[in-house]
Amino acid sequence: MAMREVQITFDSADPGALAGFWCEVLGYRFQDPPPGFDTWEAALDAWGVPTEERNSRSAAVPPEGESGPRLFFQRVPEGKTAKNRMHLDVRAAPGLRDDARMAALAAEADRLVSLGARVVRRMEPNAMDQGTIVMQDPEGNEFCLD
Repeated sequence: MAMREVQITFDSADPGALAGFWCEVLGYRFQDPPPGFDTWEAALDAWGVPTEERNSRSAAVPPEGESGPRLFFQRVPEGKTAKNRMHLDVRAAPGLRDDARMAALAAEADRLVSLGARVVRRMEPNAMDQGTIVMQDPEGNEFCLD
């Protein structure tokens, strides 16, 4: 069986803002407008999308030449009410161990807090785990810096 592409979809109150946050976290970029349009605004104008619907969805993609899943953000009327059953682990300290690892994770956590994230808890290294910082994005979706 051939490998399949994966898209990760986030329900959101503000798709554009949440897409922008995750672009900063992952080094992604907003998806380019479709062929024939210089901007998304021009595409939405041409398609007759009402102003109030223009932030109903957004997408983020890896930088040109890189691979990774497309992230899709869709507006939903309800807010988040429970813990995620699935979450992203953001590899923010590859190859680092012990104090250097936790320092790198803490520095990245501080950067993400400045962008609207929240630290939930810090899990120190032990025999079973190298250490992780559990966070929430600006809309409360849990993810780990690992």
